Amino acid sequence: MQAANRLQRSLKAGRPSYGGWQMLPGTNLTRVMCRSATNMDWLLVDLEHGNISDHSMHEIVAAAAACSVSPIVRVAEGRHWMIKRALDSGAHGILVPVLETVQDAKDVVQASKFPPMGTRGFEPLLAVEKFVEQHPHGGGVRELTGREYLDQANDSLVIAVQIETKSALDNVKEIAMVPGIDVLFVGPFDLGVSIGHPITAGKMDQELVEAIQLVQEAAQAAGIAAGIYCDSGEDAKEWASKGFFMNSVITDMIGLRQVVSQTFKSAQ
Repeated sequence: MQAANRLQRSLKAGRPSYGGWQMLPGTNLTRVMCRSATNMDWLLVDLEHGNISDHSMHEIVAAAAACSVSPIVRVAEGRHWMIKRALDSGAHGILVPVLETVQDAKDVVQASKFPPMGTRGFEPLLAVEKFVEQHPHGGGVRELTGREYLDQANDSLVIAVQIETKSALDNVKEIAMVPGIDVLFVGPFDLGVSIGHPITAGKMDQELVEAIQLVQEAAQAAGIAAGIYCDSGEDAKEWASKGFFMNSVITDMIGLRQVVSQTFKSAQ
């Protein structure tokens, strides 16, 4: 499983990973995004703010995995059943938004891990085929057995939680130390609003920049990774230079708007 999980491989190697962000449904869109960049390590399937249903999520997870890009599902909130649905679809990891407390982080781990680490129920039929090993030019297919998924899942799936509220920021050192949490992921827009320093015209106040760096420092001290939502490759690379190793590069809706706008301007 770890060999198939590009995001986890990057994090364990201590090198930046870059991801796409899908808000719109459709596996054709998934494949276009995943096949447009060889350095796309993961694709975020956004169930919190995106127009993506449970059914669409299952299809997108499968399409991304088939492109050798790690599908990461952002659940709508940290409810046990939402986490179960995402992981049972075969997601290589989850991102849980609006964390507030240490107990919230512990609850996420409980829902994400099989016993004895957690309370996740065991049904691997849909998940195992998202970790297939196959030579790109043909040959045999190596699919996990259900037992192998059970034995490896607790160590092979990425569990990321968003730090995007003042409460989470206040508790960030303790949240980072919760066993089973792999990534502290900054939602800079919501975090800025929550601490009274919203992003304006794409620019961050110094107070917000310092708050974001506190998250990275807490993650580093705990021996886990920090990540952040970015709108561009330039921003993703800059935050990577500051120690953030799970960085988005483009969101489908933003990228589509930019391309259409630029293309039509050239026709004027």
